[in-house]
Amino acid sequence: MQLGMVGLGRMGANMVRRLVRHDHQCVVYDRSKQAVTDLVKDKAVGATSLADLVKSLQKPRAVWLMVPSAAVDKAIADLLPLLEAGDILIDGGNSYYVDDIRRAKELAPKKVHYVDVGTSGGVWGLERGYCMMIGGEPKIVKHLDPIFSTLAPGRGDEVPRTPGRETIGGMAEQGYLHCGPNGGGHFVKMVHNGIEYGLMAAYAEGFDILRGAASEERPEGLKFDLDLPAVCNELADRGKRVIVAGLDQDYLGKPFEPIPQLLAIAEYITKTLAICVVCGNPANHTQRLVASQDRVLLGAQGMYEARCRHCFDPALAQAPGAGAAAT
Repeated sequence: MQLGMVGLGRMGANMVRRLVRHDHQCVVYDRSKQAVTDLVKDKAVGATSLADLVKSLQKPRAVWLMVPSAAVDKAIADLLPLLEAGDILIDGGNSYYVDDIRRAKELAPKKVHYVDVGTSGGVWGLERGYCMMIGGEPKIVKHLDPIFSTLAPGRGDEVPRTPGRETIGGMAEQGYLHCGPNGGGHFVKMVHNGIEYGLMAAYAEGFDILRGAASEERPEGLKFDLDLPAVCNELADRGKRVIVAGLDQDYLGKPFEPIPQLLAIAEYITKTLAICVVCGNPANHTQRLVASQDRVLLGAQGMYEARCRHCFDPALAQAPGAGAAAT
């Protein structure tokens, strides 16, 4: 099947690679010419503009947007004049499900179909596949099934099948699910993210407690000096698979204390970069937007944003009396 992909970040690019490996044709576009060039080397078809991408697709066209949620409406506005009745727009990012419902209604008079896909898989998706939560018209979702089935991880054979599962049917066992009408996919993905982020926050709070176990603020006799890298090393030596994930720098750009040691003893290191909200380049810093002397602000949604090295400004988060920022 043929698919147009707009947005070639880590997930978008690897989704294209997975599709091409399974004999789908992908026409790709990104603001970064290098991102397009890299995928052309992997047998994708490069486009120099959105108009070029649409022109290269057979009717009815299917265009998958893999861009930040804040950029989806702009991308649709740019694409819509180029599309025709029967074409399909797919938003595979993390849009708010209410926006999906609105977009589907706005596109309906032009007879352009809209599909929302909550996509989970991250940096391992290329090899392991992507779990997808899909919202849209049943006929359109079925038409796109060759794409979804290729991107999905499949049932696999490492875990025994649940007894009786073969009689239930559906695609959930393969790693993707048609959740309902427009908005249904991103609604389920929102719940998925809430569970995932809540779990990550619990981990973070737990490790923060461990990190502060030897704090001078704790009474004598109730302090514990825990060597987290040593704990990870011991588990690995016992044959356990140890995965350590999280931020490597604080809001001043200083590494968290265990990070250098953990990087030194790790067999494999994957650094996942966000997109700078200022310039759109890869972001390797967490910009705190409020002044505080606390090193970590738990539950501070909206108080942080991703920034690249050049747009990062630690002075924004410096509270009166705070130490000098790292340079």
